[in-house]
Amino acid sequence: MDNLDELIALTSKLIRFKSTSSRPEEIDSCAAYIHAWLKANGIASQLTHNNDVPCVSVLPKDDAVPVLLMAHFDVVEAEDDSLFEPKVENGSLWGRGSLDDKYGVAMSMLRYRDSLREVVAQGGTQADMPFGLLLTGDEESGGHDGARTLLKQVRTNFCIALDGGAPDTVIIKQKGILNLRLTAQGKAAHGARPWRGENAADLLIEDYLRLKELFPDKGGEHWHRTLNLGALHTGSNSLNQVPAEAHALFDVRYTEEDTPDELVKAMRATIRGTLEVLVQEPQLIPYETPYLGLLLEQHPDMHPGCAHGASDARFLTERGIPGVVWGAWGSSTAHSLAEHVTLESLNTLSRRLQSFLQAIPINIPIKN
Repeated sequence: MDNLDELIALTSKLIRFKSTSSRPEEIDSCAAYIHAWLKANGIASQLTHNNDVPCVSVLPKDDAVPVLLMAHFDVVEAEDDSLFEPKVENGSLWGRGSLDDKYGVAMSMLRYRDSLREVVAQGGTQADMPFGLLLTGDEESGGHDGARTLLKQVRTNFCIALDGGAPDTVIIKQKGILNLRLTAQGKAAHGARPWRGENAADLLIEDYLRLKELFPDKGGEHWHRTLNLGALHTGSNSLNQVPAEAHALFDVRYTEEDTPDELVKAMRATIRGTLEVLVQEPQLIPYETPYLGLLLEQHPDMHPGCAHGASDARFLTERGIPGVVWGAWGSSTAHSLAEHVTLESLNTLSRRLQSFLQAIPINIPIKN
């Protein structure tokens, strides 16, 4: 990649695809464009679909590669379609997906093209490439048909998800996810005579307060499990009725200090109602790997970090694949009306990624 302008242009092209889950045809069109671009640049790739989710991968025939770059080309919904018209302003590229995560897709594509040219110039072929690509179309809707499915078919020693962190911050830990439903059962009665019933909403609130005791609020940035009450609903929409049933939905984020099953067991032991696990997702945990040290050596200001949110990198833990989340910077504006990525961070990230990829050792066996 000769200059930043090329990265901006390709990222902008990808931003113009309105690739949200509500527009699957746009996700398909974006995947087709990526596949065609790779072909036009002499790169053999595979365009696959799993449950109608498109993914583009660049891997050897045996699906084994020392290092894997992973990014996603689907985006969250936009309040206004003008967000799909990219613009460069005040030292940043603005638009839906500029930060999450179309720059990561574009950078992966360009880095692969340039590295392949170097390999070919030295008499090699694509089979000699030290890294591969996995570009997916459903990260924002869970990643189960994209990264989770395809990672089962890949063998690699190390994966970089270009989807978070910053040029100087390499994310080595992300919290796991538990989505839970709490149900409280009461007794219905007329709202004018509440003493004849038992208000399920009251019981639910009592249970919620008990649960909060298991999740102490330490304030500010922290690294411990958290509980968020995201939705409340009673079985009745009538103001003059004592509800017989009430439900609450919780988003729990847990750390490596927690065992999900034990945490749910402890929560159930402290409440009167019933607690149902709707979703359980793994966390990203650090593994011993020489690749992490090699990455952190690329610049003195680089350091490991952790993130409270989740990404497709959590599926690396399921496969026992060492990996990190790394990326450009945009003032944490992903998913917002002000989503942007700074041009300086794109330039810095691109140079450091190139340096790392050129330093990948070729004599380490692929274990996974």
